[in-house]
Amino acid sequence: MIQVDVTIVGGGMVGCAVAAESARRGLQTVLLEKEPRLACGVTARNSEVAHGGMYYPTGTLKARFCVRGRRLLQQFCAEAGVEYQETGKLIVAVEPGEEPELERLLALGQANGVEDLRLLGAAELAGLEPRVRAVAALFSPRTGILDAEGAARAYGALAAERGAQVLTGAEASGLAPDRDGWRVDVTAGRRESWSHASRWVVNAAGLNADRVAELAGLDVDALGLRQHWVKGSYFAVSPARAGMIRHLVYPVPPADGSSLGVHVCLDLAGQLRLGPDLEPLAERREDYAVDADRRHHFYAGAVRFLPFLQEEELTPSMAGIRPKLATHAFVDFAVRREEGDLAGLINLIGIDSPGLTSGPALAEYVGILLEGR
Repeated sequence: MIQVDVTIVGGGMVGCAVAAESARRGLQTVLLEKEPRLACGVTARNSEVAHGGMYYPTGTLKARFCVRGRRLLQQFCAEAGVEYQETGKLIVAVEPGEEPELERLLALGQANGVEDLRLLGAAELAGLEPRVRAVAALFSPRTGILDAEGAARAYGALAAERGAQVLTGAEASGLAPDRDGWRVDVTAGRRESWSHASRWVVNAAGLNADRVAELAGLDVDALGLRQHWVKGSYFAVSPARAGMIRHLVYPVPPADGSSLGVHVCLDLAGQLRLGPDLEPLAERREDYAVDADRRHHFYAGAVRFLPFLQEEELTPSMAGIRPKLATHAFVDFAVRREEGDLAGLINLIGIDSPGLTSGPALAEYVGILLEGR
């Protein structure tokens, strides 16, 4: 049986970044992606924002990896020729009663190491975004947007350049500990399936990370690692409004920490989108249809700070699904190097937002775990 050092299950942003890091360390690396191409799952369906890191409790993995990951991601995109724009973000208080939350986020962001955060009064905000209605804002100039799929695939290409085998249409159908580490069974559609031995297995399977962990022998329910699929829809704003807003604009987030609220996204061409909302899915199914009847909900949320908006200017755009360990509370990333009978397995579970931003830093950390530290 063929023996390799590291097998990575999942070819989204995190898996591709881990593969590039593993190969950089000279480890014989195999990346398995069950879909026909890389980065067509969670990575392909989100706001494509490189977050600043001011939302997450200090010391959590989300706070640490978001701040570090954004810096690494911006540097990587510049080196790899992947489009990245440092647009900046405004978190706006529409009513005076929301201003204390901006002050809390400022203090939290500063404690997390987020650069250049500052509070803006109404006059200064009007100078930056005259069409936004708010009494104050928290300005994060380092927040950006990027070509998320392009970045993930560039990491995959870098992994291959460093000697990794990057395989699409290849699904890990069996994981079992053995004397060489792990036996990995791979189903490859019409191609011949195979098994190989791997000293390490890194589970970066995104929406299916809990199922891959179960495949390896974890009781995910007992460990609190069952993922809940949450759908987030987006509505496009009429192209006639392109260029009217130059920054990402977010409301003060819901108090339960479940999301960042329906916000104004920019794509790399300057078009405006609203989203995502938060819709827990009763069944685990990849339903990406956008319900046009949700338009009024989006409009009502955004018109509070975008008074020029007309409801008829909103049309269904796209939807994504994110894997959350809890639907209405903050829960940190689950990054586990298993021990005992499952030694050699590293699980990355519940990698929801800011997973895209955190990908390079998560990869860096996994590289340290692969060295046994």
